[in-house]
Amino acid sequence: MVEVFKTNVELQEHATLLVEELSYRFPKIKINFDLDDCDRVLRVEGNAIAPNKIIEALRTKGYYCELLKN
Repeated sequence: MVEVFKTNVELQEHATLLVEELSYRFPKIKINFDLDDCDRVLRVEGNAIAPNKIIEALRTKGYYCELLKN
């Protein structure tokens, strides 16, 4: 399963810190950012993805995060 989120993360160093934190909270999923995409995409891949928890994790850090529909 793959979920893609639109974010407002702009800096690579912020993306790196967020990936580290999300990977710690959700160890069974693969997480990466594509900051070159116009939507500054957060891509999450795994079997047990909880989109609402990922959105909330970014929002508590002050970032916008929205699940993109396929």
